[in-house]
Amino acid sequence: MGRFRKIVDFRKLNKKHPHRIAILTSSRADYGIYLPLLHKLGQSDDFDLRIITFGTHLSRFHGYTIDQIVKDGFFIDHQVETVLASDTEQAIADSMALTMQKFSGIWSVEKNNYDLVFCLGDRYEMFAAVAAAVPFNIKFAHIHGGETTLGAIDNKFRHCLSLFSMYHFTSTKEYSERVSNILGSNKNIYNVGALSLDNINDMDLYSKEDFLKVFGIDITKESVLVTFHPETVSVDENKKYVEEVIAALDKLDYQIIITMPNTDTMGNMMRKEYEHFISKRPNVIGIESFGTKGYFTCMKYSKFLLGNTSSGIIEAASFNKYVVNVGDRQKGRAFSPNLIQVHPDRTQILEACEKVKLMGDYNGENIYHKEDVADGIINILKREL
Repeated sequence: MGRFRKIVDFRKLNKKHPHRIAILTSSRADYGIYLPLLHKLGQSDDFDLRIITFGTHLSRFHGYTIDQIVKDGFFIDHQVETVLASDTEQAIADSMALTMQKFSGIWSVEKNNYDLVFCLGDRYEMFAAVAAAVPFNIKFAHIHGGETTLGAIDNKFRHCLSLFSMYHFTSTKEYSERVSNILGSNKNIYNVGALSLDNINDMDLYSKEDFLKVFGIDITKESVLVTFHPETVSVDENKKYVEEVIAALDKLDYQIIITMPNTDTMGNMMRKEYEHFISKRPNVIGIESFGTKGYFTCMKYSKFLLGNTSSGIIEAASFNKYVVNVGDRQKGRAFSPNLIQVHPDRTQILEACEKVKLMGDYNGENIYHKEDVADGIINILKREL
């Protein structure tokens, strides 16, 4: 009997196995920030991208935004339901416990299957998911560490996420230095800039006509984009705060576009206040989820922003927009000169709106901007992994 000699393709043998990278995403907000990195990882032969979804992505009440991830074509490894119906302090704590319990099962199965897992920001559910991985010694990379938000409990979670992580991608030099202070080391800390700003160059935004078709909103009208969330430190003051914001909005001669609050303590109370206001005013529109493309389009065509969201701190300056930042939720964050800070007081809010109306477009710098942030992160991963 003849012998068959196996022909070996040594090029295939020498080809590196792609690094399996998992991304933890719990909401429309962090998913939008991740997007430029997701596209780069998905296009690279060096990486095998996996998505782990949880939090409000799987909540029908909050728009079931996992549909957008599927529509964008990304592979989802796990879908983890962690959101409870209530938004009391106990419900938030219970949700954290549930998240840790469910993720302990995931990490026990996946502990050797991911070369690196990305976490982002400062949310309590992100903290719980990552904290559950600590006993399994899973490697994490943290985006947006070192920042400070004194009006939200998220501040504590953000610094813990830095302690849990091996790699750190910060948005400014100041934040890199703070991460170094938290860790007691400057190892693996990279000041890359704000990742979400890559979207501005990479994403084709809607035209005004298409925005009307998709969302039913005529953005040719002079509009104000409002994103105002609860302050999770001053919980008992939130009803008064949202009443002051609504009282100010009620006096404005603009079309008012309100994005609904997330799953913070007393978020449901704030939602009900908005819904009552929207029902009374034909020029006030409530949106559960724009998605990143829709939100940035709305920002582009609005006259200015009003609220207490990080998008006003980080992205608005790149759209040449002024921001009326209300209250202390973002207190401690570095900001560009486009931000006007006011207390949650209707008189101060209205005065700031009148000031912005006279100022026109913002033409200054964005301190969070750097070119090609996603590419910078990819290059670091290739070198380090």
